[in-house]
Amino acid sequence: MKKILLPIFLLFSVSYLFGQTKTNAIYTYKTPDRDGTGKVYMGREISQVMNFMGMSWLERSTRPQEENTELAIKNLPIDKESVVADIGAGSGYYTFRIAKKVPEGLVYAVEIQDPAIKYLEERSKELGFDNVVTIKGTEKSPMLPDDSIDLAIMVDVYHELEYPHEVLQNIKKSLKPDGKLLLIEYRGEDPKVAIKRLHKMTVDQVTKELSANGFTLVQNGQFMKIQHFLVFEKK
Repeated sequence: MKKILLPIFLLFSVSYLFGQTKTNAIYTYKTPDRDGTGKVYMGREISQVMNFMGMSWLERSTRPQEENTELAIKNLPIDKESVVADIGAGSGYYTFRIAKKVPEGLVYAVEIQDPAIKYLEERSKELGFDNVVTIKGTEKSPMLPDDSIDLAIMVDVYHELEYPHEVLQNIKKSLKPDGKLLLIEYRGEDPKVAIKRLHKMTVDQVTKELSANGFTLVQNGQFMKIQHFLVFEKK
């Protein structure tokens, strides 16, 4: 009897622990949808990452009219001395426009793609910005200094993060006590916004994910045409 009960007990224990691991996992996995990775966070499938080869789309001449980019930059909660982190800076569309508004401050242009880092460094020299510093981030961290950032901004980036939980935790460490995090994302609630489904987000989903990581929504700007302007603070 003992020889039979011991294997059954061990089997039960292993099954229980495995079940607990699956239940408590931060991420789950599924068959990928179109443009998706198959990795799911809090009910949302993480989208594929836009390659830096798509830079021309970021710099398209119609972008200011389509997205109200000038109005977005005007409403950033910053002053001339602010330290800003543009996470997923891409071509630097926002980076260099923000740099003009913080002449006595600093802009960290964070990227994980080497071609983007090279482009940002060359473009900074061309434009003469000595207050722009590039940082090579990782999939789990923007690699920013602790307690140093007044405003961290992600423009159409958050939905692509491979490790949103880890990135948010590291951003939280980098923010000053009164620092803020801004997410600009295409409106997932609006079917008229002609952007692929997984590259849009709803306010409810963003708020759920940010709240779970220790952030509170303090501003829901509704002045952009097709995007959300969501400002968060640390709880």
